[in-house]
Amino acid sequence: MNIEKKKTSPALFVRQVRQELLKVTWPQRRDTFISSAIVIALIILFSLFFLLTDQIWSFSIKKIIQIGSGL
Repeated sequence: MNIEKKKTSPALFVRQVRQELLKVTWPQRRDTFISSAIVIALIILFSLFFLLTDQIWSFSIKKIIQIGSGL
């Protein structure tokens, strides 16, 4: 299966890229700000959740080890 790729000149490539960029719908500044704020809020929320979960597991495992060692 021999598929030959057609070579594109650099000038044609740049023209095609510009044509495609004109088709792009760019988000408004407000949309970008809201999306960024949501992402930052979720990062903080999930990091607090995992911190709490890790602390609970750590405490539980330490208690189980203390009970098992007879201290």
